[in-house]
Amino acid sequence: MTPLKMLLSVAFATTALAGFAQSKAPVFTTIKANAITSVKDQNRSGTCWDYATCGFLESEILRKTGKTVDLAEMYVAYQDYLDCADYHIRMHGSSRFSEGGSCDDVVSVIKRFGIVPEEAMTRPGAMVGDSLANFNEFFPALEAYVNNYADSKQTSITTQWRQGMTGILDAYLGTYQKEFTYGGKRYTPQTFAASLGLDWDDYISVTSYTHHPFNEWMVIEAPYKWRPRPSFNIPLDQMMAVIDNALAHGYCVAWGGDVSGDNFSRSGIGLALDKQKAYSLAGSDAERWLKLPKAQQKSKLDSLGVDEPEVTPTQALRQKYFDTWESTYDHVMLIFGTAKDKNGKEYYMVKNSWGDYGNYHGIWYLSKSFVAMYTTYIFLNKHALDKRLLDKMAVRF
Repeated sequence: MTPLKMLLSVAFATTALAGFAQSKAPVFTTIKANAITSVKDQNRSGTCWDYATCGFLESEILRKTGKTVDLAEMYVAYQDYLDCADYHIRMHGSSRFSEGGSCDDVVSVIKRFGIVPEEAMTRPGAMVGDSLANFNEFFPALEAYVNNYADSKQTSITTQWRQGMTGILDAYLGTYQKEFTYGGKRYTPQTFAASLGLDWDDYISVTSYTHHPFNEWMVIEAPYKWRPRPSFNIPLDQMMAVIDNALAHGYCVAWGGDVSGDNFSRSGIGLALDKQKAYSLAGSDAERWLKLPKAQQKSKLDSLGVDEPEVTPTQALRQKYFDTWESTYDHVMLIFGTAKDKNGKEYYMVKNSWGDYGNYHGIWYLSKSFVAMYTTYIFLNKHALDKRLLDKMAVRF
């Protein structure tokens, strides 16, 4: 999950493309936008899963109570990395210990350890003078420390590693207050979580793959999903209907998927690009195209904007992309609404965690084809699902 420095805006903007004259960014017309909190910046940290899920929960609090709350992402990271290290060491190093994670991690942390507001946590990296999360020095040091125990050749180890790891987390992520005042009331992390008006058992994950049976729970085989929390597996058209139904009823949806390819523009658009058709539209046949530098290829594609041709999503093609690693799980964002482009094609409005970045100030527009092709899972409130699907899940909430 490679982080980049990235409020809602659909105003005109310009973007400079290498070898091309500046052109106006595509304009989108909002169809529906559910309430969200401000765009945050994960900065130099692989914590999109944390920022996106906290943003999702902040939107849930807005929807249920009308209150705006800023949850402390680094509190979640602090507790989750301790959990991940514990699991990794118990697995003798055979699991994954990394910056990445999933939406399930955030809810698991809150259910067990509670949560604090941003003001109850010292700024990330306070001891090294950095006001935003900077993992460049922190995580390699933490990873080496944890692996020293996980890969140990000793026949037994002590449990003192947790004390040492807590010291590293305190130094880089910041310390949190065991008791704090918020809105004139005293809280602990657990009582603050209980005060937010959410039922932490309401949140579930949904996916769509054919290498597991439909209408059953499955654990997605993705490296950053180290907690073996299952997702409910349904056909692609049903998964897309779940997103649309949730948005229509005022719910936001956390989205985990792939943004690593040319399909995801750094300027603010995601399309399921049909490269062969795009090559000809960009004025170059395939043979000539492949000889162009990668940056020039990307600039030519970006210049097409919303007119870039897309593939038609199918269950089989989506599965092929997943099986061959063409589509991976490397980013998490928040879907909060729908919009349309100049051609009337619909897009999902998505809050990213790269700060005020791109043509739309931290908001991305993902075509429905993009979401159908590159979603690893969606994470949402069970009450956003229709009763028939809940009955199929047979979930014991």
